Amino acid sequence: MLNNMEKTETKIGKIFSGKIVSTKMKDTAVVLVERYTKHPKYGKFLKRQKKFKAHDAGNKHKEGEIVEIRETKPISKTKRFIVIEK
Repeated sequence: MLNNMEKTETKIGKIFSGKIVSTKMKDTAVVLVERYTKHPKYGKFLKRQKKFKAHDAGNKHKEGEIVEIRETKPISKTKRFIVIEK
């Protein structure tokens, strides 16, 4: 009986929140994600920044907006995220 049942598991990737810094490409937004990490030896908190390219169908979002992005299967060579609609 267990062999006949199909498993429908959906893998949800990492979710980040960040600010859109560029929308010049078609259907793509560049999102700047900031995070704080603690230095392993000295204990000081450091601000780390990284830019991710995210798929934004129809370029609905504008520069300066705060959005959430979710990891997904590769869309192109550098795009691995999509903008989540709220």
